[in-house]
Amino acid sequence: MNFDFALILSSIPQLLEGLSLTFQLWILSGILGLILAIMLMLMRISGRWYLAAPAMVYIYIFRGTPILVQLFIIYYGLPQVEFIRESIAWEILREPFGCGILALTLNTGAYVSEILRGGVQGVPKGLGEAAAALGLSKVQRFIYITTPLAVRLSLPAYSNDVISLMKSTALVSTITLLDMMGIARVIVSETYAPYEIFISLMIIYLLITWVTQKIFALLERRMSRHIIQ
Repeated sequence: MNFDFALILSSIPQLLEGLSLTFQLWILSGILGLILAIMLMLMRISGRWYLAAPAMVYIYIFRGTPILVQLFIIYYGLPQVEFIRESIAWEILREPFGCGILALTLNTGAYVSEILRGGVQGVPKGLGEAAAALGLSKVQRFIYITTPLAVRLSLPAYSNDVISLMKSTALVSTITLLDMMGIARVIVSETYAPYEIFISLMIIYLLITWVTQKIFALLERRMSRHIIQ
């Protein structure tokens, strides 16, 4: 089998036409997922069973099932429910883009919430006790002591989830969206050259991953600059 290297080079500009949609899905679902994750994390650590239990069930469901299944249920299943079609949610779910954002948001929110909870639990309890002795309230201790340290502890794992989310955006091609993966599938159907096209796509994803890793590495060094080595 001979590889057509010229096809690899010529297909990259075509694949980059879907980069904008990939970034839209990645950034929007990443921001919304982080907001959802913070809410779930606060519910988990609230100490109130009626808040913690629903959060635990939600996290178990979305971490325990494939995101592709979740995407198909949202895209193919929810529109079949009459009250959803008659609600304001239909403005989002009637378009594949909205379904893709919702599926990615719900999935990443479950994973990130556990990452954040691990960061909070990793903060030494002695720091909170010392802050309490200085007269800081529980809320003040959480905002000014726990949160900055938890963010630093969570950052390495969170960076991995951000990269995983970027790769998960490729699944939206299964619901007719022409992101980079969707465009790749179209090109393959026209050229019958899957190896060259998907190698080109792999190169683009690797470059995005490399840049993302470098950005998070800079953030980690920035947030750890006060630590004595």
